[in-house]
Amino acid sequence: MRTEHDMLGEMLIDDSAYYGIHTVRAMQNFSITGVPIHAALVEALVIVKKAAAITNRSIGALDGRIADAIIAACDEILSGALTEQFVVDCMQGGAGTSANMNANEVIANRAIELLGGNKGDYALVHPLDHVNLHQSTNDVFPTAVRIAAIRLIKPVTEKFAALQTALQEKEEEFCTVVKVGRTQLQDAVPVTLGQEFGAWAQAVARDRWRLYKAEERLRQVNIGGTAVGTGINAPRDYIFTIIERLRELTGIGLARAEFMMDPTQNCDVFSEVSGLLKTSAVNLAKIASDLRLLSSGPRAGIGEIVLPAVQAGSSIMPGKVNPVICEAVNQAAFQIMADDLAVTLAAQAGQLELNAFLPLIAKNLFDMLDLLDHVLPLFIDRCIKEIQVHTENCSQKVSASYILATALTGYIGYDRASEVAALCQKTGRTVREIVLEQQLLDEKTLDEILKPERLTSPGRAYGKEKRQWRI
Repeated sequence: MRTEHDMLGEMLIDDSAYYGIHTVRAMQNFSITGVPIHAALVEALVIVKKAAAITNRSIGALDGRIADAIIAACDEILSGALTEQFVVDCMQGGAGTSANMNANEVIANRAIELLGGNKGDYALVHPLDHVNLHQSTNDVFPTAVRIAAIRLIKPVTEKFAALQTALQEKEEEFCTVVKVGRTQLQDAVPVTLGQEFGAWAQAVARDRWRLYKAEERLRQVNIGGTAVGTGINAPRDYIFTIIERLRELTGIGLARAEFMMDPTQNCDVFSEVSGLLKTSAVNLAKIASDLRLLSSGPRAGIGEIVLPAVQAGSSIMPGKVNPVICEAVNQAAFQIMADDLAVTLAAQAGQLELNAFLPLIAKNLFDMLDLLDHVLPLFIDRCIKEIQVHTENCSQKVSASYILATALTGYIGYDRASEVAALCQKTGRTVREIVLEQQLLDEKTLDEILKPERLTSPGRAYGKEKRQWRI
């Protein structure tokens, strides 16, 4: 064991631990979720520390030997070493101070070892005087959250693109399958199954674009602003140089905020991005719910499509198969919507020069991105790509429904078409049968009106004196 001290006193630290007294106190204080800070946030914090060491060395503020050891320690962590040493709970008080100190201590102790010393010998490399030089939690943590969020958004955007493609492929595959369209769950007018998939693809395309543009909102960072965004204790050459190093290390077009107090205290950007993620979850939930409806039954429900059977659906009902992938997508979407509320509440709860609740924002934002990252490939590969259609079922429902009466209004008028629809519902007979029986239209004209391509594309049939389709 080794002894470390802080302003509150002394504490024994296990010699095997690379973290120190500040981290141990945080572990004691914040045993809340049992989940440490996100791996992407750990990586972003270490990148910020590396950029700071490089910058401080270049401006002569940090001894080259110490800086090199800090940089080497950062590189080891970025390669995957010591990740188990980042142990503070993702939900913590102090605006991220515990996460920042965890990073400072792990980096410092590994740098000490690289210099030939023993962990805890902070005369060699100090967590605050050296690793945290010219920094504050209040500019390090918000900057790291932005970097991590950008890195997590990119693959999610790509997966939304893949979902869009999968839906568009189904749009093309099912473009000739005419079926009953429904509004308010009641029979409406004919559509093609392909058109339904096309509408979903359009919604996903908007999600893809919105998330792609969201990265721009996150690029302005407050690194160099230190405690409240004024830059106290940070040299001007450090402030203007570290952003260059961060751009190089991350490959992201980061920019120093012109008014650094803004991103230090205001978290509306995170609320905006969270809102975009929630919007994408809304669309996912709608698509998944629609697929469950269209596949319902299959004999006693709508049963127009067949979802892939991925597992047995019941422990008591033989042969039952449930839409479990869609249900999983729905649950992920609901959780994302709930996470967005937490982000919203935390973002508005900031006071004066700092938002103390940024750890909660980070946790929920990263959870949202992780959920999307995991559920989108599942939805694509184990559901969308394998969907089949009950063509005969679709056709029979169209023929049996009174919805075809809508196509007759240009020929026989709304009132007469309503009478035909009412008779269909009352007698169970088809529109075609009633129209021909009552000699409202001749068979050739009726066949022209009821062509599938006429029923599902723009245009209107006019009366006998104007028998032409107009768009």
